[in-house]
Amino acid sequence: MRRAALAVAITILTACGGAGTREVKKTSDGDDGIATATAETGRPDVMGTRAAVVAGHPLAAAAGADVLRRGGNAVDAAITMAAVMAVVRPHMNGVGADAFALIYDAKTGAMTGLNGSGRAGALATPEHFAEQNVEKMPASGPLTVTVPGAVSAWSAALSRYGTISLAAALAPAIHYAEDGFPVSTKLHDDLAGGVKRLNEGGRAIYAPGGRVPEAGDLLRNPALAHTLRQIASQGPSALYGGSIGKSIVDFLKPQGGLLVLKDFADHKVEWVQPLCAEYHSKHVCTIPPNSQGVTLLQQLRMGEQFDLQAMGRNSADYLHTLVELKKLAFADRDRWVADPAFAPVPVERLLAPEYLEARARLVADSAARTVEPGFTESMASEPASGDGDTIFLMAVDQWGNAVTWVQSLFASFGSRLVDPATGIVLQNRGAGFTLETGHPDQIAPGKRPFHTLTPVQVTDARGKLEMTIGTPGGHGQTQTITQVLNDIYLFGMTPQEAVEAPRFQSFNGRALAIEDRIPATVQRGLAERGHELRVVEGWSGSFGGVQVIRTRESPRVLWTGADPRREAYAVAF
Repeated sequence: MRRAALAVAITILTACGGAGTREVKKTSDGDDGIATATAETGRPDVMGTRAAVVAGHPLAAAAGADVLRRGGNAVDAAITMAAVMAVVRPHMNGVGADAFALIYDAKTGAMTGLNGSGRAGALATPEHFAEQNVEKMPASGPLTVTVPGAVSAWSAALSRYGTISLAAALAPAIHYAEDGFPVSTKLHDDLAGGVKRLNEGGRAIYAPGGRVPEAGDLLRNPALAHTLRQIASQGPSALYGGSIGKSIVDFLKPQGGLLVLKDFADHKVEWVQPLCAEYHSKHVCTIPPNSQGVTLLQQLRMGEQFDLQAMGRNSADYLHTLVELKKLAFADRDRWVADPAFAPVPVERLLAPEYLEARARLVADSAARTVEPGFTESMASEPASGDGDTIFLMAVDQWGNAVTWVQSLFASFGSRLVDPATGIVLQNRGAGFTLETGHPDQIAPGKRPFHTLTPVQVTDARGKLEMTIGTPGGHGQTQTITQVLNDIYLFGMTPQEAVEAPRFQSFNGRALAIEDRIPATVQRGLAERGHELRVVEGWSGSFGGVQVIRTRESPRVLWTGADPRREAYAVAF
C-alpha cells in the first residue's frame, strides 16, 4: 500500500478515569458461539445463570437486581433503574429527559421499540426565531427545552409489560432523592465542571451553600422527591397537563420558553417496529428515526464489504476503514434523519445493499477524507467532554425477557435550567433541530428533534435474543457500538474485554480522538493517512460507557460487560 508522505501531528490529551493497561493475548471461538479469550481486564467477567442487569450507576444496578430477585421481570427492573438514574446521575438524565427502549418478549420472540422522545412547543416556529433574530439553534437555554418524554415512557412500558406499579418502581428513586445518596468521585468531578453553568435554582440544589458536594457527601433533592411522589400517586398525568407541567411552563415563560401546557397534555409515546439489519449472520436491531439508529446499521453493513478480520483488530488499516465508513454514514444521517411524521426518511434506500456497496467503494485505503454533512448545527452542539449527556441500562430476567433502555438530557445538565419548584433539570433536546429552511430537521411545533440515542439488541438467525448493548456518548454511540460488536463477533473477545478495549471517536473533518492504549505505531499510521489525531490518556468518559449482556443457551449463561470509563456496573446471579 503506497501512502503519501504527510507530517505527523499528534496532540496528547489527559483524561481521568479507570485502571491500567488491558491487553488481549489470544482469542478463539467456542462451539457454542460464545467467544472465549484470555486477556487482562480491570474488572472481572460478571456472569449469572438466572438474571442480569447493567446500569450507569451501582445504586441503580443494585435496585434493578433487587427487583429481579423478588420475582419482577426485566421491564420492572428497567423502570426502577431508570428512575434511580434520574436521581443519581442528574446532569445526564432525569424527569426532564427523553427515553428510548427496545423490549424483547421471550414468550413470543417479538421485539418492540418504544420512542419516548418529546416534541417542540407550540411557539417553536421558524418565524419566532426569525423575529428574535436567532439565526442558529442555540446549544442551551429556554429555546432548546422540549417536552420531556421519559416519564411517559416509564408508564407506557410498565402498563404494557410490567408486573409492578409505577409507584413501586419509583420507590427507590424517591428514597435517594429525599434521604440523599453518596456522591462518588466521578459525580463530584462532573458537578464541579457543570454546576457553574446552571441557573440559580440549579446551583442551590447541586452546590448547596455555594459548595460542590465532595465524594462521600450525601446529595439530596427534596423538590424532586416531592415531584416523584406526585407522579407515583397521580401517574404521568401529573406531568402531562397537571401541576408539574404547569410549574415548568410557568418557570420557562418569563425566560422566553416555547412550551405551553397543552404541549404537555398532548404528549404521547410511540410504540415502533425496530429497525434491523443482518450483520455476520446476526440481526442487529435498533430504533428507527428520529433516532440515528439507521446510521449504526449503515456502518455495520458497509463494514462487511471489507475483510476487517484480516486487517487485524485496531490496526491502522482497520481503524482507518471504520473511520472513513463512519464519515459516509454520518453524511447521510445529517442530511436525512429527522422526525418521520414531518419529513419521510428514506430508510430503505439508505440500507439498500447496492447503495451501501457503492458508498463503501468510496473509502480510499491510503488517505483520510473530509465528507461534508448536509448540515452541522446539531453536531456543533453535542458535548464532547464526557461530563454528561446520557445514561444506559439493561436487564435480562429469569424468563429471557430483555430491555435495553436509554434516557438523556442531551448536554451536561441539558438546557442548564432547573425548575426550583419541581427539582427537574430540563433537557436541551431542541438543540438537535436546525433552523436551515427546508431541511427535514427544521424546527416546527409538535416536531421531535434528531436524536443520537441508539439502543441495540442482537438476535440470532432464529430470532432468539443474543445480546443487549448500548452506550452513552452522543455522536460516538454508533462508532463505539460498531467497535464493540466487531471485538466480540469478529475478534472473539468477551463482553468485558470488548468494553474495556481501547477505542476511537471520529469528529467533523479529519479530527480523530483515540485512546493512548492504541500502539504508537498505529497512531503514526493513522497520522500518515491524514487523520488529525488527539490522543487521550487514561479512561475518559468521552469515549462512552458501554454496557452489554450476552445470552447463551444450554447451559444458560448471562455474560455482562460494564464500562469503567463512566460508572457502569453489572449484577448477575
